[in-house]
Order: sequence, then C-alpha cells, then structure tokens
Amino acid sequence: MGDMIWYRWRRLDDPGLEILSVSATESRISVQGYCIDAGIDPFVVRHQWMLDANWRSKSLHLVVTHQGQERTLRIERLGDTSWRVDGQDRADLQGCEELDLSFTPICNGIALRRFKLPINGQADMTALYVRAPTLYLAPSRQRYLRTGQRAYRYIDLGVSAGFEAALQVDAELMIEHYEGLFELLR
Repeated sequence: MGDMIWYRWRRLDDPGLEILSVSATESRISVQGYCIDAGIDPFVVRHQWMLDANWRSKSLHLVVTHQGQERTLRIERLGDTSWRVDGQDRADLQGCEELDLSFTPICNGIALRRFKLPINGQADMTALYVRAPTLYLAPSRQRYLRTGQRAYRYIDLGVSAGFEAALQVDAELMIEHYEGLFELLR
C-alpha cells in the first residue's frame, strides 16, 4: 500500500470519536476505521472498506460491539448498483449506487468525489444506508448541493427524510465539519 493518511473526527451529537486510515495504490483504496459512540446506548464499530481507484465501494466488512455482543456484516458490490450481504444477493438493495454508514463522515467525502460538482451544482443518488448499531439496511435517496468552494449541503430524501446539514470539506473533499454531527480534529 501507499502512504497512509489518518483522520480523527469527534462526534458533536453524542460523546464519540472515530479514527480512520486511508491508504491507496494505483488500483485500490483501503479504508479502516474505529468508531466509538459513548452516548446513552454505547457501541463500537470497526470497519474495513475496499474501494476501487475511483473511490467506488467494492466491499465493506463491519464488526459492531453493542450491549456485550459482537455482530458482523459483509457487503460486496456485484455490479454498478447490485449488492451481496453476508453471502446473499439482495434484490431489495438493487439501485443503490454507493454505501452510506450512519456513524462516519467518510461516506459524504466518497459521494462528493463521485459527483465532482461545480459551485451551485447538485446531484442525487440512492445509497445503501447502514445504521449502527442495529445494522439496519435500506436504500435511501440523498442530495448534495455545492454552495461554495469548500461548502456543500447534504439533504436526506430517504430514510431520514427532512434531515439537512451543512458540510465543510478540505482540499481532498474529506469532511472537516458536518453540521451537528462530526468535526475533524487537527
């Protein structure tokens, strides 16, 4: 693997922290993260994500520790918008273009890299939404609006319809500030 870049985000809505590494070669990107949510219903998530060189998810492996139990989930891309979950093809997730994990802002950076929006541009997609700690899966519509040089607006049109948040990004489109949820630690 190439050089490893580390990111640390703190949660703004609950006590919590994520430590995430990104390493890349010419053909793939590897993301590994450790999330701790220390709120009223605490949990820990370890995730290992493989992406192609264009930042498209190829596979994701999650391990969630919650209420003294450990659960795993493996998601694999089969085609442009088809998925396999824990070895089973999932027709109900057909049409999902990318993954969206409730507990990490890396997903928003991946979506923004995909769209490459001009200022005042917008794009919609259907994401395969994964909620922690329950590992609930569902297709969910999302919209991104680019409002400035390093500013975007996220609008949920699906699972959490009505939720909106301002996003501030760095030069690499990694989230620096996700309104109400995450903040990059320097």
